[in-house]
Amino acid sequence: MALTREEMNIMREQEEQIVASRARANLDETTLAGQAIAIQDEEKSILREQLDLSDELDTIEHLLRGHVLRDDKNTGMRKWADPEDPDMIILTEHGIYLIMNTIMFYINKNTLLSNYDEDTINKKMEDFAETLNDTIFMEYEKVFQYPTFEECKKVLLERIKKKTELRSFALNLMGKEVIEKEIKKEFVDELEGKIDLEITKIKEQIIKNKLKRFLIIIREIQDAVHSTYLRAYGGQERRTLRQRIHVSENSNPFSQNQGKGKLNALNYGQ
Repeated sequence: MALTREEMNIMREQEEQIVASRARANLDETTLAGQAIAIQDEEKSILREQLDLSDELDTIEHLLRGHVLRDDKNTGMRKWADPEDPDMIILTEHGIYLIMNTIMFYINKNTLLSNYDEDTINKKMEDFAETLNDTIFMEYEKVFQYPTFEECKKVLLERIKKKTELRSFALNLMGKEVIEKEIKKEFVDELEGKIDLEITKIKEQIIKNKLKRFLIIIREIQDAVHSTYLRAYGGQERRTLRQRIHVSENSNPFSQNQGKGKLNALNYGQ
C-alpha cells in the first residue's frame, strides 16, 4: 500500500531526528573524551612536577659554584650570575662534580617513592655525612679552589695601600709633612726578602676563610638530602600520589567508561 505524502513527511522528520540525536551523542562522547585526555595530561603534569627535583639540583649546583641571583636589566627577571668577589668561589670543577654526582644518588624520585622509618633515615644520613666528609678530606687539594698568585698579589698591594693611607692620616693629624711615595717605599722595604712568605700567608688566610663558608655548604647539602628522605618517611610521598590519582579518577566521568586502567605514578618524574 502506497504511503501518503503526510506519512512520508513524518517518516522523513523522524529519520532527521534520529540522525541529529546520533550526531549529538557522538559530539558529547568526543567532548567527554577530550575532557578526559585534558584531565589525564594535567594530572600527569602535576605528578611529574611533584617528583621532579631538577630545580632543587640546579639550585644546589649554582650555589656550589658561588653564583648569585641578579636582576636582568633587559628582561627584569632574576638570573644566576658569576660572583664579583672571587672569594665566593670555594670549589674547583672537580669538587663540584664530586658533590653533585654524590647527592644525585640520593635526591631523586627513587628516594621519594621509597618507604623508610625514622631509624633507617637517621642511619642513612649518618653514613652519608661521614662518607661525604671523609671523601672531601682525602681529596682536599683537588676539591678546593686555591687563590691564584694574581689574587694574592692584589691582597698584598691593598694591604700596603691601606697602611700607607693610615700612616699619612696620622702624620697629617700631627701636622707633619706627608710624602706618600716615601711612606709606601718604607713599607715595601720592610717586605724585602719576605714577599714569598707574605704571599703564602695570604693564600693560607684565603683558604681558611673559604673553609669557614664550606661548613655551611656541607650543612645545606645534608639538609637537602635529609628533606628528600623525610618525604619518603612512612611512604607518605607514594601515598600522596595514590590519593591524588584516586581523586582524579573519581572526578573524571569518562574514565568510568574506559575500563579499569590507572595512571602509574612510578612512570612519572623522568
